[in-house]
Amino acid sequence: MDYPIMAADLREFVETQSLAQAFLLGHSMGGKVAMQFAGQYPERVDKLVVVDIAPKAYPPTHQSLLAALRAVDLRAAKKFSDIDSALNGPIPDTAVRQFLMKNLTRDDRGFHWRIALDAIMQNYNALIQAVVVERPFSKPACFIRAGRSNFVADEDAAHIRKAFPQAKIETIASAGHWVHIDAADEFYQTVTGFLTAPDS
Repeated sequence: MDYPIMAADLREFVETQSLAQAFLLGHSMGGKVAMQFAGQYPERVDKLVVVDIAPKAYPPTHQSLLAALRAVDLRAAKKFSDIDSALNGPIPDTAVRQFLMKNLTRDDRGFHWRIALDAIMQNYNALIQAVVVERPFSKPACFIRAGRSNFVADEDAAHIRKAFPQAKIETIASAGHWVHIDAADEFYQTVTGFLTAPDS
């Protein structure tokens, strides 16, 4: 599990859907996949939107969250509130906990994680690395950063524009990392304004 592999997975999906080109939008880790895809397969991307992530390497800050999810005994859980209670200690932030629990599914055998939790943990070091764009992506790109997040710093602009020379960098001041939730209307206006604008 790394960015070139996930970009290849995305290309397979695009080909299966018979999409010659697409507008591509990715948030956070999905934004890194979108950048990698645009770099590897630029002919498949018409316009690129990357939300609150830069192409740089990031420090390893998620291991405790992943370990907390892995430690939950899903077989013992009878209802969602049992899992919420189990996660309350290691993940006291209710919003973060509820977001992570969206990755749960339930069937007649009980609860399961939708995500490949073991694979994410095993490949975590690859997932925090920088995206390598060997050929600059010369088509329109919009990087939307959150004003209340530190994922995209002012000094990242030069790195972004080196790989994405047409990049616009927009800041939604009122939003945290979950931009599309914190400022849904402004996010929508920013994205649709960029996608519908004529290419310069």
